[in-house]
Amino acid sequence: MRFALLTLSLWLASLIGTFAAGAGHALPLDAQRLHDWLPVSNSMVMVWMAVGVIVLFCRMATGKMTLVPAGLQNFAEWAVESLYSFLENLMGPHLTKRTFWFFGTIFFFILVTNYLALIPGVGTVGWYLKDSAGHAAGFLPILRGGNADINMTAAMGFTFALLWIYWAVTEIGFGGLAKHIFAPKGSFNGIMQAMMVPIFLFVGVLEIISIAIRPVALSFRLFGNIYGGEQTLEKLMALVPEWLAFLPALPFYFMELLVGFVQALVFTLLCAIFLKLICDHGDEHH
Repeated sequence: MRFALLTLSLWLASLIGTFAAGAGHALPLDAQRLHDWLPVSNSMVMVWMAVGVIVLFCRMATGKMTLVPAGLQNFAEWAVESLYSFLENLMGPHLTKRTFWFFGTIFFFILVTNYLALIPGVGTVGWYLKDSAGHAAGFLPILRGGNADINMTAAMGFTFALLWIYWAVTEIGFGGLAKHIFAPKGSFNGIMQAMMVPIFLFVGVLEIISIAIRPVALSFRLFGNIYGGEQTLEKLMALVPEWLAFLPALPFYFMELLVGFVQALVFTLLCAIFLKLICDHGDEHH
């Protein structure tokens, strides 16, 4: 109850701050440093807040664990078990048991980060910048959605790429990885086999290019959806007077709640599929 009241109080305070600061500030494409001498950007602060929320929730859910779960413990176990079962049906028991530490973390981290970015005041509360001549030089929001920063999404995408290589090599070996990429698929004999070798070598080169593009695609997909959603909300709020700024954005706000969940699920699902495709031994059926 105290946690709920605190959350409601912070939400109302941020809402008041939104109207006080004014709506309609265009979100810059890049995250901004909060001060010249401080190597911290406004998106980094949001990421730290997301980590803090997850840690606090885990501490509250596991502080007094019981054999028959109730309250936050029940919700936490349901959320984790649901995601685990979903991934197990997709990747199989072995891969899920080995990699759930990453997929579980990345899903809940993206989800919480997306939802924190929807708190009123994020991207709108801040101060106006001035240049050396005293002229307006833009607006600096104190907080910015963590996944609306390409650096954050790229870090997650390329981290998965490195783990993908490690898991693939340890599951099927270097030879199995090379065979998966370059070896002909199917049975060929005689001259047909000789003709298919250069074709599958070319296909293997395309597969390597596809593998290299995957972390980039993962990064820009998540960044584009979250950044675009925040920009849409900002533009809608700028169309009406400040005291009515919430009205046109309200239906899109609830849609962003769904988008935040879907994007976390899509990022996790694509990573799981990429891993399953390279590590599939063909001996598991689901």
